[in-house]
Amino acid sequence: MQIATWNVNSIRIRLNQVLDWLEANPVDILCLQETKVVDEQFPQAEFQSLGYHCHVFGQKSYNGVAILSRSPLEQVTTGFSPVLDQDCVGEFDEQKRLIAGIMAGIRIISVYVPNGGGSPEKYAYKLHWLKLLQKYLSAVLAQPYPVCICGDFNVAPDDRDIYFVPESTVVGTTDIERQLLEEIRNLGLLDVFRHFHSDSGLYSWWDYREGGFRRNRGWRIDLIYACQRLLDQATSCQIDLEPRRQPKPSDHTPVIAEFG
Repeated sequence: MQIATWNVNSIRIRLNQVLDWLEANPVDILCLQETKVVDEQFPQAEFQSLGYHCHVFGQKSYNGVAILSRSPLEQVTTGFSPVLDQDCVGEFDEQKRLIAGIMAGIRIISVYVPNGGGSPEKYAYKLHWLKLLQKYLSAVLAQPYPVCICGDFNVAPDDRDIYFVPESTVVGTTDIERQLLEEIRNLGLLDVFRHFHSDSGLYSWWDYREGGFRRNRGWRIDLIYACQRLLDQATSCQIDLEPRRQPKPSDHTPVIAEFG
């Protein structure tokens, strides 16, 4: 099984690029982030023509996640509320950032973690969201299905995953964010890409400005985590740079993991 994740930065703008990529890379599951479209306007027919089922959780102009799958997902849920108490979740499902479902006995979760930059309030929101994600994953990992969670985490796990040595205040690299990500990993989730690649300089996002991609001034923030049971079956994990070379690309590029 091949599972891929891609922050497309607007599915309607990148539709042809994603369709072309899927024709060349017919993965079993593609998790999308930043779809930026309400569910009714998601281009389902175009993906169905390629043999994909569309499971979407979107909103106008912002955020939005989806899972495209070769077989229909079972037990599809959106947001934290189906797993956590509403009193705990509060307003944090108003932004459409998490969708999950089961295919071939594996629970697949697509997430778009808040960026957290721009203001103390946005940073605090991100930290709270990551804490809720940890509680959510603790609950789903207690269930019998093996888990694969992937998406745009907006956190560089360590200094290998960013092109410069960051100061302690750079959002996406702060000690608190990395500690929260470590707590998620400590639940029993492992970084599939790092299972195969230990080098620095391997990124999945580059700023549009100042020749970020050409100069490889990037961050690795698009991550695929799997429980040990799935990691034992992993045969590869790659970052596909080709879509980032296309005209008017997303600032992210796909990451693909293969499990035997």
